[in-house]
Amino acid sequence: MNDWKKNLNMVYSTNPDFQYESDETPEEETIPNEKQLLRVVLDKKQRRGKAVTLVTGFVGTDEDLNELGKMLKVKCGVGGSVKDGEIIVQGDVRDKVLAILQKERYSKTRVIK
Repeated sequence: MNDWKKNLNMVYSTNPDFQYESDETPEEETIPNEKQLLRVVLDKKQRRGKAVTLVTGFVGTDEDLNELGKMLKVKCGVGGSVKDGEIIVQGDVRDKVLAILQKERYSKTRVIK
């Protein structure tokens, strides 16, 4: 799709081989579950002493990351969010998250204590 609003500040070029350059980086494609190297960590920093389980290391689109985060929150029965490429699940549910991820064929997942 050609979005003309992105090119508003561009100057016209007569060069037929000219390509517009943008600052946006293309999103990475989601690699298969078996090849994902996910880390499950307990974190209490900057959270007023409350424990959260972080899932980091996901390589893929934001949409797939949000979908994985939603699935983990629903299956654990807790709240959480997805920010800055990390899945945040409320509470110390590392073992439960690890079991869910392994059931979903994320075989290279590990818990860091």
